Amino acid sequence: MAELVFFSGTMDCGKSTLALQMDYNHRARGRGGVRFSRNDRAGDSRISSRLGLQAEAVEVVDTTDFWDEVVLRRTQGIRVDYLICDEAQFYSAAQVEQLARVVDEIEVDVFAFGITADFRTRLFPGSQRLIELADRVQVLQVEALCWCGRRATHNARTVDGVMVTEGAQVVVGDVDMAVDPAAAGPSSDAGHVPVVGYETLCRRHFMRRVTAHGASIIAQQDQLLPFEVDACLWRGAGDRASSLFSVAAGAEDDFVPAGNT
Repeated sequence: MAELVFFSGTMDCGKSTLALQMDYNHRARGRGGVRFSRNDRAGDSRISSRLGLQAEAVEVVDTTDFWDEVVLRRTQGIRVDYLICDEAQFYSAAQVEQLARVVDEIEVDVFAFGITADFRTRLFPGSQRLIELADRVQVLQVEALCWCGRRATHNARTVDGVMVTEGAQVVVGDVDMAVDPAAAGPSSDAGHVPVVGYETLCRRHFMRRVTAHGASIIAQQDQLLPFEVDACLWRGAGDRASSLFSVAAGAEDDFVPAGNT
């Protein structure tokens, strides 16, 4: 029986690589399929992996109807046994429902690949509907890593190296990408075009807003107190971090060694 399977995970866990591998395996067994993608880092009508693998795909847009896509091909005599749907987090809820209909009524396997939550830890509409409707949800076994070495569980967006939690949900691209300041979030300065990047973090450092850039800065600074200062206090982490730095610096100034009183 056909299935709707959602392969999910953070960035860097090999979703697009697996999508291309599954497409190859099915084609090698004589099955016919169609590759779909949306907002791929390599541009329109592509599925690309960070490993360098790429393949042509049908670009999904707001008006794409997966039922019509399959029916049209089959009426033209084109064999369609399965669909590879990459970047499925960007699909609409209605499009996910179309995929479920294709599975149930035409017996076409659908393999969807996507990120579950955005940089604010909120579910993408497409991912949410896939979790609700999929026959199986599989978390990929290739673990992305945080800069600290722990398993990365969250996707973080950075602006000039500083993590942000506000802004447009979809800012397409990879790393070191200049974008419109309005889309980047409230940390943008007037007249400055920020560089937006994406980074995977463990929950601890996501909650503390500590990126690799921030950890590098704090590692280069002298410790303010005779115990380890948490990296979440680095100056780029925001207003809270700056205020805590001031408190810590004040405590150091007021400290009087024993015996000097």
